Amino acid sequence: MTTLLAQRRAPGKIGKVETDPAEAVHFFADRVRVYPKAVHGPVRRVKWAVLIFCLTVYYVLPWIRWDRGPGEPDQAVLLDVAARRFFFFDLEIWPQEIYYLTGLLIVAAVALFLVTSIAGRLWCGYACPQTVWTDLFMWVERLIEGDRGARLRRDAGPLTFDKIWRKVAKHSAWLVVAAATGGVWIMYYVDAPTLAVEFVRGEASTAEYTFAGLFTATTYLLAGWAREQVCTYMCPWPRFQSAMFDDQTITVTYQAWRGEQRGPHKAGQDWTGRGDCIDCGQCIAACPTGIDIRDGVQLECIGCGLCVDACNEIMHRVDRPKGLITWDSLANQTARAQGLVPRLRLIRPRSLIYLGLLGVVGVAMIGAFAARADFSISVQRDRAPLFVRLSDGSLRNGYTIKIVNKTRVAHDFALGSEGLDGATIQVAETGDAPAADAVLPVKPDSVGTFRVLVHAGEQGPSSRPIIFTLNDPVTGEKTTYRSVFLAP
Repeated sequence: MTTLLAQRRAPGKIGKVETDPAEAVHFFADRVRVYPKAVHGPVRRVKWAVLIFCLTVYYVLPWIRWDRGPGEPDQAVLLDVAARRFFFFDLEIWPQEIYYLTGLLIVAAVALFLVTSIAGRLWCGYACPQTVWTDLFMWVERLIEGDRGARLRRDAGPLTFDKIWRKVAKHSAWLVVAAATGGVWIMYYVDAPTLAVEFVRGEASTAEYTFAGLFTATTYLLAGWAREQVCTYMCPWPRFQSAMFDDQTITVTYQAWRGEQRGPHKAGQDWTGRGDCIDCGQCIAACPTGIDIRDGVQLECIGCGLCVDACNEIMHRVDRPKGLITWDSLANQTARAQGLVPRLRLIRPRSLIYLGLLGVVGVAMIGAFAARADFSISVQRDRAPLFVRLSDGSLRNGYTIKIVNKTRVAHDFALGSEGLDGATIQVAETGDAPAADAVLPVKPDSVGTFRVLVHAGEQGPSSRPIIFTLNDPVTGEKTTYRSVFLAP
C-alpha cells in the first residue's frame, strides 16, 4: 500500500521539513476481496435465465447455417474480414454501408439511455458481458470451493493440500471457460466448423491463435480476477449514468423509512419503536460488488437485485413483510415515508425525449433499409491529364468507374451520361468505338472497376457538370452519380 505523508515545516526551522504520521493521507489502498454469498429467489432465477440465454446465443450462433447459394459463406452470422462483408442471416452489409452500423450503435445507445432513465442499471445487472461471465465464473468457484463461508475460512487458513487442489481446479476450470469464450469469438470472423478443425490440428493461422489467446486472457482476468473492479474502476458507464437518473427512476433501494432504527432482534421480542432491519448484513454478503445498499444509491451498485432475495429471505424468517430492499424510486420512498400513496410515472419528459430520439433514428434506419439499392456507382475523374484535345478538336476526359453489384447474380449494366450534348462513352479496356452508352458486366456479389473515356466538343465554360447514369435493364432500376467534365 502506497501512502503519502503530509509534510509541514517545523516552527523556527526554516527549510527543514518534518513528517507527522498522524497526518498520513492514504491515496491508494489494497483491494478488499469480495466473497459474494449464493442466494435463492425470484431475482436469482431471472438472472440465471438471462445468463443461460446470453451464453447460449453467444456459443451457438456461429454454428447456425444459412444457405446463400453457391460460392457464398453459409454461416448465419459472419463478419468476413477477407471478403469485407458482414453477413447477418439474409442481410449482407458492405463496407460502403458502414453508416448502418453507426445507426445501430445510436439506436443501442439511446435504448440504453431510455432503460437507464426508467429502471436504472438494468443492463449492468443482467445482460452486460462482464456481469454474465463473472456470474458464470463465480458459479464455477462455488461449485469447487464452496459458498462464502467456506471460501473465507479456507483463504484465511494455512496452505493445505485441500486448499491447493481446489485452487488449481478452479483456475483450470476458469481457463477452460475463457478458452471456449476466446475460441468462439474468432468464429464470428471465420467459418466456425472449418476453424474448429484447423484449430485442433494446429493448422489455424498465427492471427487466429493470437486473437483466441488474447480473448482467453482478457476473459480470465476480467471475469475471474478483476470482477467488480471492472464495474467500479474500468467501466465509464457508472460515471455518467446519474445524468439519466431522476427522482422517478426505479432502482434497487433500501426502504429506510421502514427499516430504521435497525438493530439485532430476538425471537418473540416486540417490534415497537424500531425498524424491520435486524442489521444481519446478508444484503452486503450477497452483493457481487461488496457494498451496503442501505447507504443509498452508489456508483458501485450494478442493480442486480441479489440483495433483494437475501433480505426477503431474512424478512420471511423473522415474520416481517418482504420488500425492505426492493425496486423503487426516490419519489415513491419519500411518499411512503410521509404516509402518501406512491405513484409510478414511467412517462415523463426525460423518457419522452429518449423515446422520440429512438423513434427518429429507428424510422431513419428503416427508411435507409427500404431504399437500399442492389447496386451503386462511384466515379473518380483522372487528375492527370485533366483533359485531352483530340485531332478532330473534341475533348476527352478520363474516369475510373466502380460498380458495386450486391446481388448474387451477374448483371450487364448500361452506363450513359446526361448534361453534355453529343457526349459519347468509350470503355478503354474493350477498345470499342465511342457510343452514347456502354455495357459494363459485373460479376455477382463483387465490385467491377472500369476505365471510361468521355468524348465531347467544347461547349460553354471550362468546367461543365456531367451526370453518369447506370441502369439495370432487367429490373429497370437506375442510379446516378454527379461529376464534372473539364475543358480549357
